Amino acid sequence: MNQRDAYVQKLQARWDQWKADVDKLKAKAKEADADARVEYEKEIERLEQKKLRAERKLEELRNASDDAWKDLMTGVENAWKDLGDSVKLAASRFN
Repeated sequence: MNQRDAYVQKLQARWDQWKADVDKLKAKAKEADADARVEYEKEIERLEQKKLRAERKLEELRNASDDAWKDLMTGVENAWKDLGDSVKLAASRFN
């Protein structure tokens, strides 16, 4: 396994965990009262937008040439940090 594949695999593992965390929030939203559900849904929508951005960055990384993928790492790291921080904040806020 080359360095890029290992990096993508690491990101995929984080992605899977965040997706599970967002799914938990969605389940909690379904059980919440109407006012809380609105707040959950707003937060989930924000997370979904950040998740799409991070997913696009991961796809760019996967499709990049062997020489170019390292140049993309900064953008990927920024998108993933933003998503990770947002997921943690949402999870703590709604627990």
